[in-house]
Amino acid sequence: MTSNDCPCCNSNGSDCAGDIKKTVRESYAAAISSEGTCCSQGSGLAEMAGYKESDLANLPEELSATTFGCGNPVSMAFLMEGETVLDIGSGAGLDVILAARKVGPSGQVIGLDMTSEMIDKANENVTKAGIINIEFRLGDAENMPVEDESIDVIISNCVINLSPDKARVFSECMRVLQPGGRIFISDIVAEELPDEILGNKSAWCSCIAGAMKEFDYLKTIYDSGLRDIQIIEKKTYSTDEIRRILSGCCADGTDNKEARLASELTGRMEGKISSITVFATKKPSGGC
Repeated sequence: MTSNDCPCCNSNGSDCAGDIKKTVRESYAAAISSEGTCCSQGSGLAEMAGYKESDLANLPEELSATTFGCGNPVSMAFLMEGETVLDIGSGAGLDVILAARKVGPSGQVIGLDMTSEMIDKANENVTKAGIINIEFRLGDAENMPVEDESIDVIISNCVINLSPDKARVFSECMRVLQPGGRIFISDIVAEELPDEILGNKSAWCSCIAGAMKEFDYLKTIYDSGLRDIQIIEKKTYSTDEIRRILSGCCADGTDNKEARLASELTGRMEGKISSITVFATKKPSGGC
C-alpha cells in the first residue's frame, strides 16, 4: 500500500470519503430498521457506556437497546436551563431526550443525523417520551445545517470517529458554537491497529477502523481553534469488550467474512482501543 492509498477502500481515488459515508449510512439504517446492531454491544450497551438506571427511567423501553454510544456525555456536560444543545449523530434519540430534560422547556435540543431512518425512530421515541423542545435535522457532521454561533453546547456519542474528515467536523463545531460555548464528546480512539482492521469497512462502521490515535484526535480539536481541551473520562476496552463491539459490525445483521475477520483479530488490539470523553471550549473574542 502506497502513502497515497486509502486503507478503507484500498484506492487513492477521491471517492473514498463518499464510499465510507455510504457504508456507514446503510449500516446504521439497516441496524435501526431491524433493531440489529452496528457499533453496538447489544442490550448491555447503555450500561457499558455509563448510563445509570435513573438516566433511563421513564423512557421508551427499546431506546437503550437501539443506542450506539461509547459514553454518557450528557451526564458530564453541566447543562443549564435555557441552553441550546446540538447532538452530532443523535441516532435513536437517547442523548437528546436526556439533554432536553436538563435544559427544560426554555431550552432547545437539536439532533443532527445523516440517516433518515434514525431520525424517524428518534421522532417516535421523543413522542413517546412526551418532550417537545427537540428538533431533528437531516445532514452531515462535515456540513452541519446549523446557523453560525447558535449553539451553547455540543454533545456527541461515538460518532465523529465514523467521519472520514474529522478536521472538518471540529471546524464546523467551532463555527456553530457561540463564543464561550463548549463541547462534550464521547468517542473511540485507538493505537496501532492491524492493517486488516484499517482496511475493513465493517470495522469502520463498528467505530474501530476510523478511530484516530488519542494524541492526533486531541490535536485535531486544537487545530480547529477550540481550547481548554481535557479528557474528563477514559476507559480502555478489554478483549471481550472489543469482541462485543466487532461482533455486530455487518450491515444487515448477518454473518460475513469481514465481521468474522475483525472478531478474530481482537487479541491483537487488547489495550489499544479506548473510549474518551473530551471537553473543550470556544474562547470569546479577545478573551484570555
